[in-house]
Amino acid sequence: MLEAIVSGFWQVLAWPAFGYLLLGILIGFWVGLLPGIGGLATLAMMLPFSYTIKTPIEAFCFLLGMLAVTGTTGDLTSILFGIPGEGSSAALILDGYPMSKKGEAGRALGAAIMSSVVGATIGALSLALSIPIMRPLVLLFGSPELFIITIMGVTFIGTLAGASLIKGLLAGGVGLMLAAIGVDPQTGSLRYTFGSLYLWDRLDIVPVTVGLFAIPEIVDLAVRGTSISQVPRGKLSGVMEGVKDTFRHWWLVFRCSLIGVYFGILPVLGANIAQWIAYAHAVQGLKDRSRAGKGAVEGVLGPGCANNSTRGGDLIPTIAFGIPGSASMALLLGAMLIVGLQPGPEMLKSRLDVTFAMVWILIISNIIVAGICFLILNHLAALTFVRGSLLIPFLLFLVFIGSFTTNNSIYDLVVTIIFGLLGYFMVLYGWPRPPLILGLILGKIGENYLWISTAAYGAKWLLFPSVLALIAVTIIVVAYPTIKERRRRARYERPEDAI
Repeated sequence: MLEAIVSGFWQVLAWPAFGYLLLGILIGFWVGLLPGIGGLATLAMMLPFSYTIKTPIEAFCFLLGMLAVTGTTGDLTSILFGIPGEGSSAALILDGYPMSKKGEAGRALGAAIMSSVVGATIGALSLALSIPIMRPLVLLFGSPELFIITIMGVTFIGTLAGASLIKGLLAGGVGLMLAAIGVDPQTGSLRYTFGSLYLWDRLDIVPVTVGLFAIPEIVDLAVRGTSISQVPRGKLSGVMEGVKDTFRHWWLVFRCSLIGVYFGILPVLGANIAQWIAYAHAVQGLKDRSRAGKGAVEGVLGPGCANNSTRGGDLIPTIAFGIPGSASMALLLGAMLIVGLQPGPEMLKSRLDVTFAMVWILIISNIIVAGICFLILNHLAALTFVRGSLLIPFLLFLVFIGSFTTNNSIYDLVVTIIFGLLGYFMVLYGWPRPPLILGLILGKIGENYLWISTAAYGAKWLLFPSVLALIAVTIIVVAYPTIKERRRRARYERPEDAI
């Protein structure tokens, strides 16, 4: 194994493999910055080029190197403009963009980039260390437990995304209702399509997310008539403070990275879910919950490391069993077959050097892109001081291009505008937006797990010990903030406290 580790490292650094890695990083860097295109679509476009690459390691230097960095650069647009460059970067808007408004863009960017590197490294090391133990890790939960986890995800973020518990849970419920739009995957019947062929394939997450988060911020920028940053312009500062925050909160970063790895291992869930669970976990640990959504650096660190560590988790079932952990891993699985690799036990025996080369690709590509980001941060952060009237047309262009390129449909633009209006009124009346997005994402996944569980076990799965334990955890998470707040009010309403 040690020989395979060393061999994989030197094969990644050898020419032309390292040249392919740099080319993949360059493509992934710009793809991550541009909203809507996404690493998955780019990976699909680049996949045919793997036919012409000679060795498996060279092919994965190009493809995996490109995919590995899109999460990091997607974080930059979320923080600077409130527009998610990647779907897995949406959670960083909640605290990253408010930090930019307060003139702390440097600190937020430093924290996001450094936590991304740490998360990617932990994800890669998890892949390396999990080779002997990955089978029980993948098979730990079945469809009943995974269904309860999807409900837990909506509940967790619903209880932590705003001051009102009821509003958070209702917003999550609305997201679950929106997820029901389209063709029923089990019966084939149409639900809430209103005669529109576009709605047969359900609402796409990209135009909904971009509309819900980006449009309200652009409207706010237009109303204020100022730049994104509301403090006087000065030299970009706080970058090293953000880097220090990563290590100052190292235990939080480590835990959220493990959350990313685990959700990467679980089928279908991946970075889009892991970022919100990690954000909820980070916010839950705040001493002052009122800081959430107002520029808490912990809200940047949690999802920043989680959405990068999922890459290592995604690769675990893909390599070990040939079961892709996500859509992007399904494409990489195709690339493995194209270059003559057979995922599974045989690959872990005869081509162990390729497995460890993937570990090194994840680590090296994230270190390189972090260095590039630090070099150009001053130029990127300067955009937050550009007058709003000059910046708004460019931001609207990114919003609508990002939405349109998802499916190349004009209806995606209509969805973006509708959810932009909804997002504006949600902000106006104090309704949290993250639970709605998470409900939309998890609704389809949860429905499938519910159907499989019921078809296999009837109603008996509700009495499984693991299911009951997860339900108990969900109830505790919902009840604890309410009980704590009532105790606090009761304590301050005592006569002796009033004196």
